[in-house]
Amino acid sequence: MSLLVGVDPAHRSAAVLHLAAMLARSAGTDLIVAAVLPGTWPMAAGSADAEWRRYARDTANQVLDHAAAVLGDAVPAEYVLHEAPSARRGLAELAERSDVELIVVGSSSAGPLGRIALGSESDALLRAAPVPVAIAPRGFRTAPGARVVRVTAAYRGTGESADLVLGAAEVAASVGADLRIASFAVVPPVSATSGAGLDVEQGIADEWAGDVERQAAQLLSTVSSRSDAPRIAGAVIGTGDSWEAAMDDLEWEAGEVLVVGSSSLGPVARVFLGSHAAKVVRHSPVPVVVVPRGAATPGRG
Repeated sequence: MSLLVGVDPAHRSAAVLHLAAMLARSAGTDLIVAAVLPGTWPMAAGSADAEWRRYARDTANQVLDHAAAVLGDAVPAEYVLHEAPSARRGLAELAERSDVELIVVGSSSAGPLGRIALGSESDALLRAAPVPVAIAPRGFRTAPGARVVRVTAAYRGTGESADLVLGAAEVAASVGADLRIASFAVVPPVSATSGAGLDVEQGIADEWAGDVERQAAQLLSTVSSRSDAPRIAGAVIGTGDSWEAAMDDLEWEAGEVLVVGSSSLGPVARVFLGSHAAKVVRHSPVPVVVVPRGAATPGRG
């Protein structure tokens, strides 16, 4: 199997390539680096449409040349141009055609450095991808030869997120990385005018955190009992008065990836971000892998 890397045919970015190389190196697999060109209406030869097609193809080839220069011989890679009505559809077509196990994309150039920002195409891809999608924060960089050192599974205390943890444990073990469980609680700041209500909310959050800690401990115990268990890095809860603060409340390592499960409200076997997962993705300071429903079941790879 391969990892499919989507590059913007009109924009050179190294972040997605650094993430893709780290993931491929860790998994011992190769890359398919693809620039998807949008299809246009057929027009007569020599028309403005034909000229635009040549320009778009030349620009996309320059982006692929840049990708090859960034990757060098770090990992085996194939470089392709693919025409489709949209980047989302093109990447989905290539993923299904080439037996791809993961799609890797970058953040929107409009987002803040060090965080993940979804553009219209990447957001659409997350609603329809048939395989997990890895997203690089804007400006993401790795050291030469970097590998995944820790897999953090986002846990909400539900059955589906428990399957995500067990699936993440298998991935961590296969790439020689540590496994950590992380949960996040956002509690508004205390104010003089509404302190009583916030005290109640804080109490609910504390009770939830206690339940999650107990469940996470049981999950880690289950993982530890396996013969192929990864190294365990514990369970943590990030708290703050905003999603950014809750994410920053935790310590993150270079070479870490955060695994997030798709919403249970989404279509089966497709990625679909609910509001909670979307907030985690958009505020993550490390690369995120979003897993479709059912794909996180232990034994699925």
